Amino acid sequence: MISFIFTRFIYFLLYIHLLPTLLCFSLSQPLCHDEERSSLLQFKESFIINKSESVSDDPPKVKFWTHESQSSNCCSWGGVECDEDTGHVISLDLSSSFLYGSIDSNSSLFKLVHLQRLNLADNHFNYSHIPIAIKHLSMLTSLNLSDSAFSGQIPSEISTLSKLSSLSLSHNRLELKGPNFETLITNLTGLEQLHLSQVDISSTVPKSLANLTSLTSLLLRDCGLKGEFPGDIFQLPNLQILNVQLNEDLSGKLPPLLKQSSSLKVLRVAHTSFFGELPSFIEKLTSLKELNASGCNLSGMIPTSIGKLNQLAYLDLSENNFWGKIPLSLANLTQLIELYLDSNHFSGPIPLSFSKLINLEILYLRNNYLSGTVNFDMFIGLKNLTAMDLSNNKISPLIESSMNETFPQFTSLKLSNCSLRKWPDFLRHQSRMEVLNLNGNHIGGRIPEWMWNISRETLFTFSLSENSLIGEVSPTICNLSSLEVLLLSHNKLSGKLPQCLGSFSKSVSILDLSDNAFSGNIPTFTEGNQLKIIDLGHNQLQGILSQSLTNCKMLGYLNLESNKLNDVFPYWLGTLPELEILVLKSNTFHGVIEEPMTNLDFPKLRIIDASYNNFSGKLPLKYMQSWKAMGSRSVGEFEYMLSIPFKHVERGGGQVWQMHYYYTITIAIKGADRHYKELPNLIAIINLCNNNFDGEIPEVIGNLLGLYSIDLSNNNLAGSIPSSLGNLTELESLDLSQNELSGEIPRELAQLTFLQYFNVSHNHLTGPIPQENQLSRFESSSYEGNLGLCGIPVPNKCGDSEALEPVPLSSSEEEQEESTSPFNFGWKVVVIGYGCGFVFGFLIGQIVLARKPNWFAILLGSGIRRQ
Repeated sequence: MISFIFTRFIYFLLYIHLLPTLLCFSLSQPLCHDEERSSLLQFKESFIINKSESVSDDPPKVKFWTHESQSSNCCSWGGVECDEDTGHVISLDLSSSFLYGSIDSNSSLFKLVHLQRLNLADNHFNYSHIPIAIKHLSMLTSLNLSDSAFSGQIPSEISTLSKLSSLSLSHNRLELKGPNFETLITNLTGLEQLHLSQVDISSTVPKSLANLTSLTSLLLRDCGLKGEFPGDIFQLPNLQILNVQLNEDLSGKLPPLLKQSSSLKVLRVAHTSFFGELPSFIEKLTSLKELNASGCNLSGMIPTSIGKLNQLAYLDLSENNFWGKIPLSLANLTQLIELYLDSNHFSGPIPLSFSKLINLEILYLRNNYLSGTVNFDMFIGLKNLTAMDLSNNKISPLIESSMNETFPQFTSLKLSNCSLRKWPDFLRHQSRMEVLNLNGNHIGGRIPEWMWNISRETLFTFSLSENSLIGEVSPTICNLSSLEVLLLSHNKLSGKLPQCLGSFSKSVSILDLSDNAFSGNIPTFTEGNQLKIIDLGHNQLQGILSQSLTNCKMLGYLNLESNKLNDVFPYWLGTLPELEILVLKSNTFHGVIEEPMTNLDFPKLRIIDASYNNFSGKLPLKYMQSWKAMGSRSVGEFEYMLSIPFKHVERGGGQVWQMHYYYTITIAIKGADRHYKELPNLIAIINLCNNNFDGEIPEVIGNLLGLYSIDLSNNNLAGSIPSSLGNLTELESLDLSQNELSGEIPRELAQLTFLQYFNVSHNHLTGPIPQENQLSRFESSSYEGNLGLCGIPVPNKCGDSEALEPVPLSSSEEEQEESTSPFNFGWKVVVIGYGCGFVFGFLIGQIVLARKPNWFAILLGSGIRRQ
């Protein structure tokens, strides 16, 4: 009995001792309400947990929300926070929780009426609308639905949430038109953060935004904004982040003065229509860490006062109209990490004082008028410098021999058109370079062996085009295990191509060796390669075409023009599923083009140039029937023809380099080549001129409704011009000259309202030239050599009814014809004397670095950009 009493006494003492701890635990972990626990579980069960598109290994926040834990405290669940006094759920953060499914007004979420903070960002709600039941969460102070695959109109009910201090709806498929922007913010007077980036607003910026005096962050990136940006918004006393970039129709000026000291830390107006000079008030933005005004209409000289922004880490003034010398005061910005002054009109030398920018990582000065001698020693002290572009200036680089491994280690170095005459010696010691561009210099001699050994594991773009290089390409090139882009065009390289080019790297996508003197056979291409562009044009390659090209399953562009290839038509290329452009021009291909193996041959082919060969027999009727891509008038939204875009993800660094390659076109006009840098993706072209084809032009050619140009000149074609050509309403150029055609010009050709060039000269055509359309308005040279033709513009008269003067086009009609041309260049100038021959290549597009918190998107060519 005594022992029992003693035991009870001990238990009592322990209880007294632990009571404060138990009370403290109870207070810190309030028990949630049963109905709210049930609502949370119902909300979870309405979605699928989809981690397929995520690289995160973290478990979903709702993983441990289970029915088995009905009696547990839901306030301790992941993403849930409760009020310590009442136990009601006041905060729900399910961002990046892999939720997939629709959400509507019947969702149990809207029973959590005590919610003050709701974050559903970075999920996938299957493009459902934001439910109007959001109005039931009247206590909300923070609402984040960004990056969550919502769509449709933003409901007016959000404007009733008058307690909101933070509203983020960015990066969805939302629009804000009814209610409009001004209506939405009418009651949200306490907003501190308003994030609507990529919401389709398509209106002016309401002046009432300047009344939101608590606003600290305003993100309106890519919203279709227009009109003039209210200058008073710059005067908001607490505004720290302002982003209106990528609104091309939004104009305005940076204010010449501020009424008070500014709190701005980030100002982004890139790719808008902001204009005027950079104001001298810039020195008052003492807190500014980032200024991005690239791609605007800013002009004038950069004020020296910019050197007082000693917090500035990112400065992008590229693609404007600034002129004068680069201010020396920029050297005072010792916190600067990224500096972009490219694509302006700066002149004078590169300031030697840039050597003081010890934190600089990226320096882009390309496309200016900078001059003088650049001593590369000035960059030795910039140990953090990883990307530099000095291309397309008037500088004369002085490369000191004293440079050694102490030079900065670059990931990207571009020195194209910099008057280089020898190899920069510091390249020997570069071990982590990813992009090297030495295009358009005067570097001669052989490529040194050590050039093939730099950055073996990392180099993915290697460009030495447009120099004076001689000798052979060493097989050592195959040591570059990460190479994706190899550009050696427009040099004097010779010898046989290394056979390993077809197999040394599974990652190579672009191979351009054109305009050299390579000889021998084309290398054998192994299975599994990633080649998308192969340009071997303008060399001395011989023999038959290797059928190993069928291993290039991703090939979209193949140019073999102006070589010494001697083979029959490579019908087996028709198995390539992505091939869009095939150029066989100016070789010794010969024989009859046989029927295709299947009706699926060349499924995506839109441009074929087999001109200046020795093909014979009938035109390839069966192939024309199988060229389905040419039969389409539209291939989607208008844009310029790309190879298949691809990305390179930096190993471990989180950067994404996205390359865009635009197909280019060269058109022979009176013996002179006209070069156009961008080729519309919706055109289709057939060029079979200067061969020995005979027989009739097949009617089936009229089914290729996407054709913009046909050239069958200089063959032995006979019979009549098929009336089906009148179906090709997109046709702009038709050349049937130098054949044996007879009969009349079909009146159906009068339907070709876009026709800008027409040539049927030197045939045996007879009868009247149709007068209903522009066929009578072409020069007489388009019809010469056809003695039987009559009517305007030839001298022969057909009779009163046939020889009526054609109605001339009005100036407005002429302008309309030119503006609707997909080539986007003036045919009135270009087309006269249009001869046979198309040459296709590619152009490295511009590079933009789009910086996000955890990664960069870098587009090769015009620089690194942050969007």
